[in-house]
Amino acid sequence: MSDKIKKSTSSMSFSLSRWFKRNSTGTSNMAIITIVGLAYSIFIFGGGLFTLINRPSPSAYYNGKFYFLYPSLSSQFVSDTLVSVILYALGFIGLLMIYQSSKSAYKPRQAYMMLIIGVTLLLLSYIFLEGSIAFKQNGGQ
Repeated sequence: MSDKIKKSTSSMSFSLSRWFKRNSTGTSNMAIITIVGLAYSIFIFGGGLFTLINRPSPSAYYNGKFYFLYPSLSSQFVSDTLVSVILYALGFIGLLMIYQSSKSAYKPRQAYMMLIIGVTLLLLSYIFLEGSIAFKQNGGQ
């Protein structure tokens, strides 16, 4: 850093000076970048791009039936996107909990509980995603 910037940062408060030095050296917070990348990928996997481009209706009431999920594979409602994004996020949280349970082996009870919850979340998200695909393949019946 130049001397002028060093002099200006020395007059700032300590926390602001520390933040400025950390950000000016090029080191970024990898956790934030990882979270943003994962949120973006879950959004894309869930059909968010299709929803933004085509602007489908939120849901439908047709012939006395309320359709929350679109009854065919050719299109989707906004609610389809929300359901799939939530289920993908729950599956990913389950995977993270399984990973964290392996890191806390020194606390076996906590590790076992995190493993059980993680596997449960992962299996529930898988079952519901497969169920919604089967519903769509059968034409909503």
